[in-house]
Amino acid sequence: MSELRYAYNTNGCAHHRLPDALRLIAEAGYDGVALTLDWQHLDPLAPDWAARAVEVGRQLKGFGLGCVIETGARYLLSPDVKHEPTLINPTGEGRQRRQHFLQRAVDVAALLEAETVSCWAGVKQAAVSDEDAWGYLIEGYQELADYAKEREVVLSVEPEPGMFIETNADFRRLEANLSYDPDYFRLALDLGHVWVTGEGDPAAAVLEYADRIGTVSIEGMNRGVHIHLPLDEGDMEIPPLLSALRSIEFSGLVCVELSRESHRAHTAIPQALQLLRRFASS
Repeated sequence: MSELRYAYNTNGCAHHRLPDALRLIAEAGYDGVALTLDWQHLDPLAPDWAARAVEVGRQLKGFGLGCVIETGARYLLSPDVKHEPTLINPTGEGRQRRQHFLQRAVDVAALLEAETVSCWAGVKQAAVSDEDAWGYLIEGYQELADYAKEREVVLSVEPEPGMFIETNADFRRLEANLSYDPDYFRLALDLGHVWVTGEGDPAAAVLEYADRIGTVSIEGMNRGVHIHLPLDEGDMEIPPLLSALRSIEFSGLVCVELSRESHRAHTAIPQALQLLRRFASS
């Protein structure tokens, strides 16, 4: 079985300057970084975003790190409401603002030669019907998928507990309504999310969606509780997940997402990789 490539998500080192975070990740021995675009880490809305992206690209190459672009910044688009506006926002202006941000993320990914851009649907507000939400998503993702393919960037959609696209089955419904190139539109598989929602066995999900996975996220997790934990905490077994990924010869980045551990990132970053290597050998 092939060796896995591991990355660490910068939402777990929010108190570090990006160059320092990249250095810590590289020195720990990771193969890549899941770069969450945010005001303090390569702000995609800053006037000099392109020049900064080029500089980050140089830093990544210098450290020998691959890259996945993450778009889950909490308050980048609105300081008042977490994760808003989304592609299912009640207003056309709000949906377009999210679309502009996601397209900018694709532009950043192209400059960084990132493996994929990961994004999610968002939480449906009460003012939006299910029918309208599906319509907004299909329209929004079709536009975004076309935009990404034109720039030869892979787009990966992440089901997220509590959001409108919550399960892998929801992802299947979405993609069934889109016209896309399967090489450029894929699933961002968060193994802990499969465990939280109770949709099934995360290891089985790896096998089921083997031909559709664009990137993988991993963390410790308890069934039914959406809190990202260190890899040696929670009731989700990690070794079978790594074994499943190796069995399908997954070559993308397996990204540790510990957004609650920024206060101890200097220790959490190396500890997570040590645990992954221990679990992989067990």
